Amino acid sequence: MLEVELTYYLLAIILVLGCAMAWAMNFVMLPGNWFIVGLASLFVLWVSEGTDGGMNWDTVGILVVLAIVGEVVEFMAGAAGAAKKGGARRSVFLALVGAFGGSIFGALAGVPIPVIGPLVGALAGAGFGAYFGAYLGETWKGRSSEVSMEVGKGAMIGRVLGTVGKLAVGTVMIGVVAVHGFT
Repeated sequence: MLEVELTYYLLAIILVLGCAMAWAMNFVMLPGNWFIVGLASLFVLWVSEGTDGGMNWDTVGILVVLAIVGEVVEFMAGAAGAAKKGGARRSVFLALVGAFGGSIFGALAGVPIPVIGPLVGALAGAGFGAYFGAYLGETWKGRSSEVSMEVGKGAMIGRVLGTVGKLAVGTVMIGVVAVHGFT
């Protein structure tokens, strides 16, 4: 019986570590919170189902709701940043494209600094990419440089705040997995 418990807890540790790796994917605009839901689902399906343990389908349901909240927060903050400053739909779209490319470039640029470098680089890159994408969209539309800079600034702030909000939700999700995985 002790061997079964040790195996369960070892797999729970691997689950939490996998969720932490999935969480980090949010920095480069990948659906890390949804990977957390997927990992938890696999854990319940293959490991926890039929046990008296804490990880169950109710926990997965809670994670789904949290992942949806994270997506809504990220989308609303990102889109509202440029739109609040009067940005056109083209600017909002280009801000999204710029944020994606910037996050990948920033993550790669941050590699020389272990662990934290790629994460901070991805967040900063996403912000600057959103800025330049929105700026390009406004300039393309024929708006003045001052207006384009204001829309770009709004897109950058919105993207960074949206990503931070999604990361905060992801942190709560990892907490839920950890608590339910070890009870």
